Amino acid sequence: MLENWHGIELKKEFQIQDGKEMASNFNSAVWVCLDFPAEIRGNNTRTERNTPAMAGGVNGEVKLLGMWASPFVLRVRLALSLKGVSYEYVEEDLKSKSELLLKSNPVHTKVPVLIHNGKPVCESSVILQYIDEAFVGIGPSLLPTDPHDRAVARFWASYIEDKLLKASSQASNGKTEEEKAEGAKQAAAAVETLEGALKECSKGKPFFGGDSAGYVDLMLGGLLPWVHVGDAVKGVKTFDPATTPLLAAWADSFGALDTVEPVMPEVGKLVEFAMAMMSQAAAAAAATN
Repeated sequence: MLENWHGIELKKEFQIQDGKEMASNFNSAVWVCLDFPAEIRGNNTRTERNTPAMAGGVNGEVKLLGMWASPFVLRVRLALSLKGVSYEYVEEDLKSKSELLLKSNPVHTKVPVLIHNGKPVCESSVILQYIDEAFVGIGPSLLPTDPHDRAVARFWASYIEDKLLKASSQASNGKTEEEKAEGAKQAAAAVETLEGALKECSKGKPFFGGDSAGYVDLMLGGLLPWVHVGDAVKGVKTFDPATTPLLAAWADSFGALDTVEPVMPEVGKLVEFAMAMMSQAAAAAAATN
């Protein structure tokens, strides 16, 4: 899984000219962000906790370790909201990771981590499937009941991870301009392929899951706020009504869902966050020169 924090690449691509933030070769680094790069980690041990009034109960004890700006954490929050599962949310300070996080995910030491009745589950795609299986009868199913349809949904979820995100990462992290251009080309092709996938899976309905949002919708929907950040900075539309009308309509429909809208982070705050990270990275680079 390509679940690393590439905010540092986001920061590299910004240039400050005459007091205005401009995007130069911004590409698609905003698609993939999860963990702070080592060079900007600090010693802050603060951990914020936000506990909903109904955490626990019939669901058992459910806790989510996350970071508010992570699209991978957002996937899980969206799934829990869609299913109607109440939980305790623990905001991790990724500059100084908690003992609970290190203990719960010793292999990758990353968020998101879902802890259900004391047992941790890691990786956003795995967590989404776990939520669907562990909370049967609570809210809508995330995956189809038909085995073939389930396989198709898993295929497209993997495509988002293995093709779209990796291509987007190359577009941002390529060692040469040629590599970056090839990554951008592959990312654009992946978006076009997803347009066709949506047509196939939705069967004329609003979502990949048909009448209601499901597994693939959550996998792609968690990326939407950062897509909007990139679009705002570059002055483009990744899901353009002129070229990908189904994805454009899907994005609007998904973002307007009652269970989705309250969970989505504000794009303006994400832009501020990215700019702050950019400043930290620039300061760290200057200190090493």
